[in-house]
Amino acid sequence: MSRLRQPFLYDRFIFAAVKLLPCRTRLEEGDFARLANSFTRMRKKHGFLLTAWVFLPDHWHAIIHPPYPLTISTAMKSVKTSSMIGINVRRREAGELWQERFFDRALRTVREYHEKVEYIHLNPVRRGLVKKPEDWKWSSMPEYAGISGEDQERFCGRRIDRVPLPFDVRTRI
Repeated sequence: MSRLRQPFLYDRFIFAAVKLLPCRTRLEEGDFARLANSFTRMRKKHGFLLTAWVFLPDHWHAIIHPPYPLTISTAMKSVKTSSMIGINVRRREAGELWQERFFDRALRTVREYHEKVEYIHLNPVRRGLVKKPEDWKWSSMPEYAGISGEDQERFCGRRIDRVPLPFDVRTRI
């Protein structure tokens, strides 16, 4: 059986989803802070962009742009490993935290990019965690709604990387 090749592993905006292992305790405030810290450290280490994100009790989503030669697999592995270590230390536990595989999709158009940002930000509402997306602290939504990057970083320890996108939603990215 052959393995399918992924044609776009870098230099693209990639929507990613990572799930918590079913046997692990759901994430809470302190765990979200460790996950945010891992993103900050791994972004500095590897130089990938993080343009939208949300952390939820049993999974997280992000839009990541890994520059060549960094691949999405390397970026995701670094965040998953770093956050697993940090969360395990905080909880005084050991073992894997995240499911081995993650979902990823290379975003092709500006419209698709905006659809995924909206999907990410509405996730806490769909899960019944808040009534309005901007009320969920562990998301890039407050920054998209107008809070400054500095305030967002003080608020939850993570800010987005702002990138200019073409105005025409049909434009390929």
